[in-house]
Amino acid sequence: MELTIDQALKKGVEAHKAGKLQEADRFYTAILKAQPKHPDANHNMGVLAVGIGKIQEALPFFKTALETNPGIAQFWLSYIDALVKLNKMDYAKVVLDKAKSKGVKGVEFEQIKKRLIELEKGIGGNAASSKSQEPPQEQLQILVNLYSQGQFQKALSQGSQLLEEFPNSVNLYNIIGASNKGLGNLEEAIEAYNKALSLKPDYADAFYNMGNLFKDQGKLEEAIEAYKKALSFKPDHDDAYYNIGVVLQDQGKLEEAIEAYKKAISIKPDYAQAFNNIGVVHQEQGEKDKALKALNKALSLKPDYADAHRNLSFIKQYKEDDDQIIQVQELYKRVDLSKDARCKLSFTLAKIYEDLGKPDQTFSHLSEGNALRKKLLNYSIDQDDKLFLNLKNSQPAFSKNKFKLKEVSNSFVPIFILGMPRSGTTLVEQIISSHSLVAGAGELRYVSQYGFDLSIGTTSINYKSISDFRNKYLNKLSTLSNKKRFITDKMPQNFRFIPLICSAIPEAKIIHVQRNASATCWSNYKHYFVSTNLGYCYDLKDVVEYYNLYKDLMRLWQSEYSDRIYNLNYDSLTTDQEKHTKQLIKYLDLNWEEACLSPEKNKRSVRTLSLEQVRKKVYKGSSNAWYMYEPYLNGAFDSLKS
Repeated sequence: MELTIDQALKKGVEAHKAGKLQEADRFYTAILKAQPKHPDANHNMGVLAVGIGKIQEALPFFKTALETNPGIAQFWLSYIDALVKLNKMDYAKVVLDKAKSKGVKGVEFEQIKKRLIELEKGIGGNAASSKSQEPPQEQLQILVNLYSQGQFQKALSQGSQLLEEFPNSVNLYNIIGASNKGLGNLEEAIEAYNKALSLKPDYADAFYNMGNLFKDQGKLEEAIEAYKKALSFKPDHDDAYYNIGVVLQDQGKLEEAIEAYKKAISIKPDYAQAFNNIGVVHQEQGEKDKALKALNKALSLKPDYADAHRNLSFIKQYKEDDDQIIQVQELYKRVDLSKDARCKLSFTLAKIYEDLGKPDQTFSHLSEGNALRKKLLNYSIDQDDKLFLNLKNSQPAFSKNKFKLKEVSNSFVPIFILGMPRSGTTLVEQIISSHSLVAGAGELRYVSQYGFDLSIGTTSINYKSISDFRNKYLNKLSTLSNKKRFITDKMPQNFRFIPLICSAIPEAKIIHVQRNASATCWSNYKHYFVSTNLGYCYDLKDVVEYYNLYKDLMRLWQSEYSDRIYNLNYDSLTTDQEKHTKQLIKYLDLNWEEACLSPEKNKRSVRTLSLEQVRKKVYKGSSNAWYMYEPYLNGAFDSLKS
């Protein structure tokens, strides 16, 4: 060891205090390798283990520290704290007596005794007669394993049974909450987490899991608040920092997201997922070299990381001698791959073979990847058939309960850019947000979040409910406007909610982007979408049927709201860019600005699959790319409606 024992201990303590736990662990481990019974290193390793919840593993370290130097009061305090956390109160009292017999006296002994009394009160009174608060670690581990394997119902059932014997177990409530979340029982999950926190207000894991639940619901501010609460009780919670980064990234706060990921990495230097996400953020910012560096770092830490391989493939143009090709091919051959990893690697290989000009292999891997993705999402086109029918049936109620333009006033105007995914909506947003009076907010989930139940009639459609939607949506949007008069919402599938938008936000501008039908459907089929809400994309028949549902719905909306919808053809835009751009800007009641003709110079971040294309000058011909694969489609697109 290059450092002396004392120097290594000093550096370990400094790292420990700074929250750099892995670094501290390395120093303590090095000391114990040289001196296995070093009292301070053993004690500090025990404290470190308790800090990350591995309390049982801490006990041997504390015992060794006490055997070597029993005269240190802090060693006894740490040992007793750990025993109480494990509900071994009786043995903690034995240890207190042992401390006295080993020569700990006076003020120091009274300090240890006082601490034990405080801990005893903290778990509810007389420990001698109290029942253990937590099940044995072995039983808890069984539940954790069931949850990790996705057997949520089994984990919930067994956890609920154990709860009858251990009604004050915070760990059981935490597992029950997580299992309910896995089953989609969100209210029950929140109830379980709150119960855990009522028993243990500083329970970081419950706050963390509640943050995950809020994140999945799209309640991003609430999620960040919960993660920060977890960190207030457990400052070295690397996953909490990571998920704060995920939420900030979702909010478009990219620099803040990178900082959160870096904090996670400072605690866990081999956090491949954090490096992967940093790479994606740089990709969204148009910083390709930084993105490549971060993604390659993720793969150096975790060579079988399918997400990183897929993200890397998205920004690379492959040549035959690329080392990653062999890596992905070898990884793809592994028999122990999960279905999710095989799916992502299939899309990665499809991109590789497309770049190498090998359509046979491209289509083969696309077929496999899509089939796996559809199965993993458990998607059926029937669910969208039913959805679109409900949307149509709800439309008349919106026409009867709508705001009039003279009734509303707002400091900004929303611009909805909608249509089928992969129809050119990202380019249109880049063009519009190049204007000095327009803020580009990207794909926002707020219309669906606040208006989905309203749009399908699950919630009563009346003036009040429409007003509530309007207020919630505009309040969210105002936080993204950057004090500009116009702000875009480029969620393509908002086309489903046009009646709601027209009724609630009469001042809004609506741009419906259309593209060649076959090109649109092919682009949907050939891409892996991170969103789980596009299940129709992963089967050629489903893609075609969904597209036809979309066309039917838009015909109805056009008949009812033709004066509110501006139709823009993507292929016409790329063929005669200046003409159609000027017409578009005129429709928005904006003065002309030349910057709108150079969307590739727009430096705003882009979070869609089109992010590489929109960094280039507008070009035509992209809608013809699908022709290369027409021989493999067996006429799948013949039934597309125009």
